[in-house]
Parts: sequence; structure tokens; C-alpha cells
Amino acid sequence: MQKLLALTVSVGVLAVLATWIFGLDPLVAAKFQVWQAFIAWGCHFHSGGKFIGTRNTIFCMTFGAIVGMAAVLLAGQLGALGSLAAPVAVGLGAALICLGSSVSLLAVIPASVYGFASIAGLILLGKGDGVTPVSALAPTIGSILIGAAFGYVSEVVAGALEKK
Repeated sequence: MQKLLALTVSVGVLAVLATWIFGLDPLVAAKFQVWQAFIAWGCHFHSGGKFIGTRNTIFCMTFGAIVGMAAVLLAGQLGALGSLAAPVAVGLGAALICLGSSVSLLAVIPASVYGFASIAGLILLGKGDGVTPVSALAPTIGSILIGAAFGYVSEVVAGALEKK
């Protein structure tokens, strides 16, 4: 099978499985998010694929999620800044992500930004469901781990299907 077709089949079939898994009651109850997993899955390939892509995705997206959580918490403490509280907190978080990239395990800045955006999205979408910055962290990291694993597995399966 040609390389693109092998990847197409692998990703397509595994996307069905991933979407189904995220609809299971335990993951729904734990607030795991399929969209966060798909971001991590894409990040796996964007971050180099293979083991290094998985590693970069897990470390950088998790770091970004932690920074994002901290930024949301900080924004709540900067009330004196009024409408500038959230922008200032986001700017500080973005700066921290850039500084963090000096550590080799955190060097893929876009992956860290994906993690930041993933937790921010869950916090903003989940306010009515009692999601807090702190309670959003575990399901975000769990979704990242699952998505990174799907990225790795989809690459391995595509490699096995590819005509050598």
C-alpha cells in the first residue's frame, strides 16, 4: 500500500476508535475531551513523529496546560487590572512558555501553546458544568496522553500497512 493510503487507512480507522472511546461513560464523567486528544494526535506528527514526537507532545503539551491553568488562576487574582487581567495573564503565560523552551524537553513551543489552548478551551467551555482551572488539568493531561498514544500507534500501523 502506498504511504499516504496506509496513513489514511490507519488514521481513519483509529479516529473511529478514538471517538468511540471518548464517548464511554468513564471518560465522559472524567471530562476527558476527544478534541484535546485530536490536537495531541496532530501534535505528535507536527513534533517529529515516532518516539520523539510522542515525547515532545506529552512533555510540551502538559507544560503548556499547566502554564495555561496558572494563567487562568492568575487572571482571577489580577482583578485590579479590570479588562486587562486575562490578557496580562495570557501574556505572562506565553512568555513563560518561550522561556521554558530553553529546556530541551520543552523546546517545541507550538506544542506547549497547544496544551495552553487545550486547557483554556476546556475551562471556558466547562464553566457551566463546574469545571475549574484546577479540575480541568487532569482530564486535559489524560486526553493529551491518549491523543499522543493514538498518534504513535497510527504511525506504527501505517508503517506496517505501507508497501516496502
